[in-house]
Amino acid sequence: MSVETHKPDDIVGDVTVWLANEFSAKLSPVAVGAIVRATHRDLDGQIVREALGEMLHRLARHRIMRLVQVL
Repeated sequence: MSVETHKPDDIVGDVTVWLANEFSAKLSPVAVGAIVRATHRDLDGQIVREALGEMLHRLARHRIMRLVQVL
């Protein structure tokens, strides 16, 4: 995925699909999507636009991993 060629909505969708597939045994796609959207809101305007895709993926994945460890 090239961050420069994706709109923010595309990035959110791409990260959601990627993480929903990775964590399908633990969380529903709806739950993963909610975490990714919340993470995007937290990052929006806080980091440079070029890093948004990678940072969104890393932070959302970290948050999901913490959540599934508790479940």
